[in-house]
Amino acid sequence: MNKLQNLTLLLLSMSLNPMYPQAAELPETFSRMELRHFGTMEDGSHIQQITLRNRHGMEARVITYGATLTAIELPTKGGGRINVIEGEETLQPYLKGFPAASVIGRVANRIAGASFELDGVSYEVTRNAGQNHIHGGRKGFASVPWKASPMPLETSAAAVQLIYEARDGEEGFPGNLKTSVTYRLDDENALSIAYEATTDKATPINLTNHAYFNLAESGGFEDHVLTLHADTYTVAGADLIPTGEISHVESTALDFRTPHPIGERADATQPRPHLYDHNYIIRHGGDQMVPTAKVVEPLSGRVMHVLTDQPGVQLYTGNPRGFCLETQHYPDSVHQPSFPSTILRPGERFASTTVYAFEF
Repeated sequence: MNKLQNLTLLLLSMSLNPMYPQAAELPETFSRMELRHFGTMEDGSHIQQITLRNRHGMEARVITYGATLTAIELPTKGGGRINVIEGEETLQPYLKGFPAASVIGRVANRIAGASFELDGVSYEVTRNAGQNHIHGGRKGFASVPWKASPMPLETSAAAVQLIYEARDGEEGFPGNLKTSVTYRLDDENALSIAYEATTDKATPINLTNHAYFNLAESGGFEDHVLTLHADTYTVAGADLIPTGEISHVESTALDFRTPHPIGERADATQPRPHLYDHNYIIRHGGDQMVPTAKVVEPLSGRVMHVLTDQPGVQLYTGNPRGFCLETQHYPDSVHQPSFPSTILRPGERFASTTVYAFEF
């Protein structure tokens, strides 16, 4: 390990030690990464913010609370900067439930009846969406502190890994689950999110990031032009629990196979008008990294490409501040044998990567 790597390790350890809650800025040699104290939780846990930079002036900022992205910041053609996700630069809004670009788990999306059976054992998980379970529970992975770990230095990228160990029985789920997420920003203006997990007991797992995107410098996102590489979707009832039916997007308001403004046909969405909250089945998804979505902001020409190896992507437009493209497994997979399995077993390793790449 060279001197520069040693310095990175030292600064990371200082920033995570309660004795050193002050900012720890890296020297110019390490301009790709910066660490600072972000805030303190009620239990005394110190939350840190890690800034990743590339040579084009793009930045990604992530905090150890919920492994949450607080910013994906792009330079503008006018010489300014724009954060294309909803984020805050102090801890308190997040502690109060600010809609955030956090890691969602142990199981993202919905579980019908907040219960399931696995290997002959019945499990009751947190009911936090009526009679159903959503997004890992009341805390899940989004409202707990993660531990930051330094990554090997690269000449063309900056990266940080965050680790969380969920206990057996947490939110009702079985198994001690060790999870890591690695954020990596490269000089191609691509931010990748790589998830890994292992368990000591069979358990469902479905991880995503709940970022709200808005590529415009002002105003809403409904004029953003979206392309989705998806021919079908999982049909859901009024409670947004899948029925098990797979339907084609053709001749519906869900058809983004050719580019359409997100808000153009929103009044015709079902089962809830003017709300996209649908799981799309990604064309050729689930086995390899494939193009998933393209979003164009027409005034600036700003573009976001999404790629993933997950089988599905949830388009959500219920927040006027931004839209979500949550790459994940299908909702309620634990009750649908025909859906790709979300069960992770001892000796196996869950691994998945999603990439958000930008043109500006």
